[in-house]
Amino acid sequence: MPPAIQQIGLPIKGLDRLIAEARAEGYNFIDTLAGDWQSGENRFDGPGEILMGSVDQGQLVAVGGLNRDPFANDPQIARIRRVFVRKDWRGQGLGAALVLALVAEARKNFRSVRLRAENAGAARLYERLGFTPIPNPDATHILHFSQLANPLTS
Repeated sequence: MPPAIQQIGLPIKGLDRLIAEARAEGYNFIDTLAGDWQSGENRFDGPGEILMGSVDQGQLVAVGGLNRDPFANDPQIARIRRVFVRKDWRGQGLGAALVLALVAEARKNFRSVRLRAENAGAARLYERLGFTPIPNPDATHILHFSQLANPLTS
């Protein structure tokens, strides 16, 4: 069973290791997450926003956030961002659990949620969870809540 998903704030123990793994895989968006948090540019503290993560043995092993989509001109569209799971915790359902927790939060305040899949594996995960690919320069996938009975039980 994957470790629990919970609301988190930064800094948090293990963030440096998570950043290092993301960088080693060619992803700099966790650096952006940490920098934006430190500067106050994005602390996932707007209406309906949240930063979530998973801590295992005192170390952050997964992270992801939910914002109002800054690329959409519609306050009812959320964006899942900065999702990353450390390599040793992949394949255990942690990424899916994290995304589903963010979707559950989004359902409370938004009518849809968009995101950008950074690789084919991430795209497959999002599509398994009900997201639809879209031809948009600002997002690769969308999930409309009005079209779903309940994505968390499907």
